[in-house]
Amino acid sequence: MAIHSGPADHHLLGLLCSLRPRLFRNLLLLLWTLLSCDLGTIAQGPGEWTPWGSWSRCSSSCGRGVSVRSRLCVRLPGEEPCWGDSHEYRVCQLPDCPPGAVPFRDLQCALYNGHPVLGTQKTYQWVPFHGAPNLCDLNCLAEGHAFYHSFGRVLDGTSCTPGSQGLCIAGRCLSAGCDGLLGSGTLEDRCGLCGGANDSCLFVQRVFRDAGAFAGYWNVTLIPEGARHIRVTQQSHNHLALVASDGRYVLNGDGVLSPPGTYEAAGTRVIYTRGAGPEETLQAAGPTSQELLLQVLLREPNPGVHFEFWLPRERYGPFQAQAQALGWPLRQPQPREVEPQPAETPVVPEAISAQVASLAPEPCGPCPDSRGRAHRLLHYCGSDFVFQARVLGRHRQAQETRYEVRILLIYKNRSPLRTREYVWAPGHCPCPPLAPHREYLLAARRLVSPDGTQDRLLLPHAGYARLWSPAEDSRVRLAARRCPV
Repeated sequence: MAIHSGPADHHLLGLLCSLRPRLFRNLLLLLWTLLSCDLGTIAQGPGEWTPWGSWSRCSSSCGRGVSVRSRLCVRLPGEEPCWGDSHEYRVCQLPDCPPGAVPFRDLQCALYNGHPVLGTQKTYQWVPFHGAPNLCDLNCLAEGHAFYHSFGRVLDGTSCTPGSQGLCIAGRCLSAGCDGLLGSGTLEDRCGLCGGANDSCLFVQRVFRDAGAFAGYWNVTLIPEGARHIRVTQQSHNHLALVASDGRYVLNGDGVLSPPGTYEAAGTRVIYTRGAGPEETLQAAGPTSQELLLQVLLREPNPGVHFEFWLPRERYGPFQAQAQALGWPLRQPQPREVEPQPAETPVVPEAISAQVASLAPEPCGPCPDSRGRAHRLLHYCGSDFVFQARVLGRHRQAQETRYEVRILLIYKNRSPLRTREYVWAPGHCPCPPLAPHREYLLAARRLVSPDGTQDRLLLPHAGYARLWSPAEDSRVRLAARRCPV
């Protein structure tokens, strides 16, 4: 039997084809969800996000602006709202504005020039006013008068203050993470990777204690190409010196002291400080584009030159070989907590893995069973903090373990939390153990030492630490409602 389509069918087909592709895709997703679910039951849990849409055009025609993309939340009857944000904003950078271009905030204030405001027929000429509390309100000063008026929020993409990196989004001043997303809080790790966990590089740290048989320049260490977060300190009347790969001194060469300041060397800026006391420091963010040679100009017995830097794993082998070729003996890497060696110990750069703090950890026994609703309720209600976090690194010490975590979502906090925190667990074998690069729901207590010198987040033994999942998220939200008031 043939099926013939009538004018109404053609009209419906034309209507569907005329829909924008993104809206059509969302409608198909909703239809599929409805057909694949048992509509006789009440849905639980959060809805589902549609895929992200495409990024919008930049909000500015020159200089810095913002681009936005959005997604929709598809919810069945009885479902909770979707978790997360419906919009994302990123910084877009266009060619610099020409000289004399009117700033974006000035343009917004000028829109009200010559228009009656404040309930009168009197008009004013308006210019930006930057002394008001909220940086993302359109605060404009009446020229020739001693008052300003707030015209509501500035447009998205307006700079919070002149020359600042922050941009206003929905009335809030946000800064971009290393991923370019405003408000993401994503940072570069010590290896230079955006959102990394410090596991692609090694931490080199050593104290040069050679007393020196004569006054003059003594080699301390090579600083290889690719080194980051370089820091050198010494406290004496001796002086640090830095030699470029071509043999020329960057500072304090040929017995002549250089003034404190910033010096360009090996593709990075070296900040040299020397105060009224005997302390000297060298600092550079890196990465270095060439190797540098660190020296010390001895004028009195050397109490020690402390140096440290982060080095890509693949560069540590060549670094060892170069140091050995210069006649500097090498020994095996040691944990960071190793006490400084006596003065007669040969100078050896130490390589410390960012996550491995013990070369031969003792075996750990099984942890007590901590499953169940009662355990979750006990720790949620009795803790100072409950949050979702990603473990960036783990550092074992003699009687405790320190985890570096990135806070992703806060359920409960009795004081402010930073984006990155340290969480401490008692013992060399904490229970439950946390694995790097995994996301957990954690319940922690605040532990302040009697003298006030230590303020820590403590994960108790056999405490609440569960791998994050939508189901566990729902359980912990339910626990929050059952805590006694």
